[in-house]
Amino acid sequence: MIRLKVRFDYVAEGKSSRRFFAGKSSDEQAEELRQHKIALIRNVPVQGVNIEEIDMSMEVYTLFDEFTNRFASCAPVSITFSVESLEDAIKFIMKDEFRTIEVLEPNEINLSRLETERLLSRINEGLQNYRLYLEKKMDNWK
Repeated sequence: MIRLKVRFDYVAEGKSSRRFFAGKSSDEQAEELRQHKIALIRNVPVQGVNIEEIDMSMEVYTLFDEFTNRFASCAPVSITFSVESLEDAIKFIMKDEFRTIEVLEPNEINLSRLETERLLSRINEGLQNYRLYLEKKMDNWK
């Protein structure tokens, strides 16, 4: 069993025309987005991932986004979870919101050749899916 602690930052960028966020400040949008995403994590199980603790007590903060030239509010959340394999962890953390990860247990992880191959394949699969997602996003942006 591998125990991990991951941090996700849910970002709301300035004004939004979406009805979901109508008339709300960027901080309120980020907080509402965090609440929505955590509700999904709590209610939609991820195979192989056992959620132990969700900490949403961290304050919303603001930063300047150089790509959009706007301020963005970020609502961080810390999630402690356990998995049987690193492959299961990869499925859970391959998200835009991922910021940091900490291995809580065990102190040392040894991987066989087969486990290493599976892990690298899972990472490649996640990167390919993310690339396709970005391409679709860029095509719709044009």
